[in-house]
Amino acid sequence: MLESYLPPLIGYFSYLASGVAMLIVFAMLYIKITPYDEIKLVREGNVAAALSFAGALIGFSFALASSAWHLNHLVFFVIWGALAGLMQILVYAFLVKCIKGMPEQIMNNNVAVGVLAGSISVAVGVINAGCLS
Repeated sequence: MLESYLPPLIGYFSYLASGVAMLIVFAMLYIKITPYDEIKLVREGNVAAALSFAGALIGFSFALASSAWHLNHLVFFVIWGALAGLMQILVYAFLVKCIKGMPEQIMNNNVAVGVLAGSISVAVGVINAGCLS
């Protein structure tokens, strides 16, 4: 009886571990490409940095969830996860070009800029997730 539950459990934990690992790697890369340390700013109470970073993480997670839902091979899940992470990083680069002084505004706790950046990241993540279905 237990043998029938083993393959789905292994699959679940494989996807979960891979997804969490990709989320951690994405967060570390995202922090490296921005000119500020989001974690440090959040610890200092910077709401703009928290909102911007949270939006990127949530947007990336939507794409991961869609990949896990629609793909039946762990390798494809990881590949699509990497592409989703790249897309979120490209969104950040695009926002820096479009919003004058965005990094400085986030470092100065401009909440409006943080909300806008985070919301755009979530929106692109949702679109990206939909494209994976």
